Amino acid sequence: MSTSILLVGCGKMGSALLAGWIERGIAATAVKVVEPGQPKVPHGVAVFPSLAAVPADFAPDVVVLAVKPQVMAEVAPPYARFAGSAVFLSIAAGKTLAFFARALGDKAALVRAMPNTPAAVQRGITVCVANPLVDSNRRAACQTLLEAVGEVAWVEDEALIDAVTAVSGSGPAYVFLLAETLAAAGKAAGLPDDLATRLARATVAGSGELLRQSAETSAQLRINVTSPGGTTAAALAVLMDDRAGFGPLLERAIDAATKRSRELAG
Repeated sequence: MSTSILLVGCGKMGSALLAGWIERGIAATAVKVVEPGQPKVPHGVAVFPSLAAVPADFAPDVVVLAVKPQVMAEVAPPYARFAGSAVFLSIAAGKTLAFFARALGDKAALVRAMPNTPAAVQRGITVCVANPLVDSNRRAACQTLLEAVGEVAWVEDEALIDAVTAVSGSGPAYVFLLAETLAAAGKAAGLPDDLATRLARATVAGSGELLRQSAETSAQLRINVTSPGGTTAAALAVLMDDRAGFGPLLERAIDAATKRSRELAG
């Protein structure tokens, strides 16, 4: 891949993307990073403290905006000089295509992406939406860059990004909470703290890997481990209660996160 990339921001997600690109065979010399700190980057990747320090003749094919949403309004506008020649790929939660059109101008080809934190181990999933100026080649370039850290999906309706944020963007926290509460429940049942924590962590991680590798649905995998009248069935009777169980609780949680995503997007 010969795409030249300007990565703006090299925090956790930016670093994960950068590592994935290099592992996928993108030349270090094809990537330039703008980061005022001193990030650890693969050998050969040039880091600059500001856009002003980037060589004036550098013309990136993709500008990846990976700074925090709180500072995006300040950071993004100077990059408008690449509008028309590059595609902008944003991974900033809550910042809409309309926001970037205002910040970068109406000639900017824009892709808004919602990744999640398993990207750090190349097991993430990212959902994207593009504005009409993103052609098939630019879309493919963005997809290739994001596939370096996991799966990629696209939607045509930007409004769906709020629900995506609630399900997959925030979703890892729900899984970590499951491991946390499963361990706490084990401790309450009398298990030693370290054993309860180990059991919960290994069970959640192993079940996730089984789900990833299996061709069966999550519902079928649940059925496979549930013997009629057994211990799992007894627990699931509580967790699957129509009113107080896991299903309605998670629906309320996703609804709350979706509403908050809309609020943050303005």
